[in-house]
Amino acid sequence: MDAKVAARPWLAHYPEGVPAEIDATSLGSLVDIFHESITKYADRPAFESFGKRLTYKEFGEIALALGSGLQRMGLKKGDSVAIMMPNVMAYPPIIFGILAGGFTVVNVNPLYTPRELSHQLNDSGARMLFVLENFCHTVAEALPELTTIERAIIVSPGDLLGLKGILINFVSRYVKKSVPAYSLAATMRFGQFLSFGREKPIQKADVSINDVAFLQYTGGTTGVSKGATLLHRNVAANLLQCEAWMRPFVTDTEHYSVLTALPLYHILALTGCCLFSFRVGALQVLVANPRDIGALVKTLETSKPSEVVLVNTLYNAVVQHPEASKIDFSHLQLCVAGGMATQAVVAKRWKELTGKAIVEGYGLSETSPVVCLNRLDIEEFTGSIGYPVPSTDVSIRSPDGEILPIGEAGELCVKGPQVMAGYWRRPDETAKVMTADGYLRTGDIAVMSADGMVKIVDRLKDMIVMSGLKIFPNEVEDVLVSNPKVLEAAVIGVPDPHSGEAVMAFIVRKDPSLTQAELRAFARENLTGYKVPKVVQFRDSLPKTNVGKILRRELRDEVVGKPPQ
Repeated sequence: MDAKVAARPWLAHYPEGVPAEIDATSLGSLVDIFHESITKYADRPAFESFGKRLTYKEFGEIALALGSGLQRMGLKKGDSVAIMMPNVMAYPPIIFGILAGGFTVVNVNPLYTPRELSHQLNDSGARMLFVLENFCHTVAEALPELTTIERAIIVSPGDLLGLKGILINFVSRYVKKSVPAYSLAATMRFGQFLSFGREKPIQKADVSINDVAFLQYTGGTTGVSKGATLLHRNVAANLLQCEAWMRPFVTDTEHYSVLTALPLYHILALTGCCLFSFRVGALQVLVANPRDIGALVKTLETSKPSEVVLVNTLYNAVVQHPEASKIDFSHLQLCVAGGMATQAVVAKRWKELTGKAIVEGYGLSETSPVVCLNRLDIEEFTGSIGYPVPSTDVSIRSPDGEILPIGEAGELCVKGPQVMAGYWRRPDETAKVMTADGYLRTGDIAVMSADGMVKIVDRLKDMIVMSGLKIFPNEVEDVLVSNPKVLEAAVIGVPDPHSGEAVMAFIVRKDPSLTQAELRAFARENLTGYKVPKVVQFRDSLPKTNVGKILRRELRDEVVGKPPQ
């Protein structure tokens, strides 16, 4: 056997045409990619929102004007600019405008509380903030604690949508009344700022591949949010890795469209949808509110996307919607899942609905994000995260860093050009997640099979230990949601005086007749006795991130109490 394949067994199972390595620096910076795409694909549609489209040429002109505006505001190369909004039409050109101006993008969850917002803006040192007017009240509340923000640019949902946008803004403000009252000084409306930027051409910024492109803050699902420092070369390398994986299967991107429903401030949508689609010249259909499942289903029906990128909870919500069965999915070529574990029963229902298997992948904010992907030609859901992408090494390690044998569960560790430069101004935190030989410790427990395919077992911090026996919540949840009366499930460990920890399940019922006894009996039929939930609590809903990832930590804090800070 070839020595390289012996060390990296997944290479033998790569799709034909996918290289083992990519030239990580060949694309240059993200600014170089931007200029290439707006020239190469000038007349193609780039983005669609509420039925309105922008071509690559139109998009490029707007982004460059925004970059010029930032330069004219006195920002210096490398300064951070924050964006706080859902997937409205203004979001993508703001991203590229910041980058083209020579600055760093700080994506902010618009649902953050004032405390969370002030932490991220102060930590990143952001000097300016683009914010959707619906969330200006949060900024106003946080203002006394903000130490670096000099000006806010206020965006409306209908900006860049022409006459339709005026109607959308009117409905948002006066019919739905979704803009809470606020008072903010030092602000400018997006339209004013765009006009200001158009008054003078953008100055070419000397952006290198080693400059910081994004401060991508971790979701904070396991603690305080930290900024993953993603350089231009990290993200560009990941785009090349994804492109190498996709090219053998998708050759015509001129007529290719991607439904971008996950929020762009999340790394999966940012790279996997926005930046990647822009790189290959595809059309992106922006979904402003993926939690409105009825509207999401309608968009799937009307936009007829070639590709969807969703998380497990959204796939589940779509298949449960009564209108989903009426959709013609013949146009659908690729269904990608990430962000959280995809449950087998959800993948089965999706295949029955659409005829397409869910292609699961894996990544982190710290890895730009893609580490592993299933082959795009799979006919059935594999339950694994697939193979490491080109130029990526992974190993499964014990707590002391020892590389474990094939088939043994341990922490997944990653090395590749897409791995971050470190946590922003947190060398101590960076040191905690890096091994002595330069691998990133992901905090996820995984198993590698003999062919190099990787399967995530669970988060290291979520593992339950009962009388010395390890229980992985993902496995228990997977069984519980296979009960036809269960809509969603979350499992945590709670203190137990006899066994150290016990299994507790939180259930959202699909059928209100389901009882605790019935569910525990079902679990006993499918799980070893010690894995069966000792306590079952029914809920109307489960706490989730805005991406749809269930927050086990929040449930644990509620039941057990928050740990001391």
